[in-house]
Amino acid sequence: MTTPYPIDALTDVLHALRLRGGVFIEAEIGAPWSVFSKVGPEDCVEFNPAPREVIAYHYVCEGEMTLRVEGEAGAVRVRAGELVILPRNDRHLVGSDLAVPPMAVEQLEHQPGDSGLLRLTHRGQGPITRFFCGYLGHDNVNDPLINALPRVLHLSLRDPAAAQWFESSLRFASQPMGVVHGVSPNLLGRLAELLFAEAVRQYLAQQPEGSTGWLAGLGDAKVGRALALLHGDRQRGWTTEELAREVGLSRSAFAERFNALMDEPPMRYLARQRMRYAAQRLLESNEPIARIAEATGYESEPAFHRAFKRAHQMAPAAWRKQHASRPPDPRH
Repeated sequence: MTTPYPIDALTDVLHALRLRGGVFIEAEIGAPWSVFSKVGPEDCVEFNPAPREVIAYHYVCEGEMTLRVEGEAGAVRVRAGELVILPRNDRHLVGSDLAVPPMAVEQLEHQPGDSGLLRLTHRGQGPITRFFCGYLGHDNVNDPLINALPRVLHLSLRDPAAAQWFESSLRFASQPMGVVHGVSPNLLGRLAELLFAEAVRQYLAQQPEGSTGWLAGLGDAKVGRALALLHGDRQRGWTTEELAREVGLSRSAFAERFNALMDEPPMRYLARQRMRYAAQRLLESNEPIARIAEATGYESEPAFHRAFKRAHQMAPAAWRKQHASRPPDPRH
């Protein structure tokens, strides 16, 4: 039996990711076929700068297809009304038959679609598969939620009306600004974020009792609430006692429960998350170190310096200078 999932925890963690969505391809391909897929920087042109990390997804409107992540043996069958999500944007093969030699994308006919999407078509001898390709972008490198998820999440929109609503929403949200009066640039991101959250919830509900790790902690009513508090208010000077009081446990019971599920004490977890956040701010902004120290939750700049040096073996300014001089990582 699984523990009911604390919705507030996932909502807060997803909010911290600051996801932003896009949809860039509508494909209509006749069997037999297969093609390799991976979202690249050229697919994220509506965002400047492009997101450093990408969650890719495909939504099948008509027909069905099979998906297999490169390097893995297992495959997922995706039917009409189903969504498949790749949290870490792994390169993958999709097709009607994955034994068919993959086509180059250049072999598909490219044309602008009615809704502003790039439309890819290819005539085959067999049934047609029609699907959308989209993504959710974020800038949180090595995010604990993303790292804890499997390489593929599979979500079914069982209600035909919900499936139709999602397809029409994809078309509506993908149109260029100004084509349809009242289109919000955040519409698609919010839509895809809701479905991503639902896929994560379904995955969490399938976790066996007795599991440990980040998802197990998030799925526990007490520890999940503590994670939501920590991620939602990183600047607060949290103590184990305060967290225990907030979630309705004694200090010892909370510390034992958190450590058992997360494999580390709550304050060590918080320190690691603060350092990860600080490193990201140092890399991506020119903010003064004192401001980053405050935003990360340290009462003084010297305290932040000491903590950062323990974690990275160098001072924040030296770390920023060293990493700023590195060439961009082609994966981001």
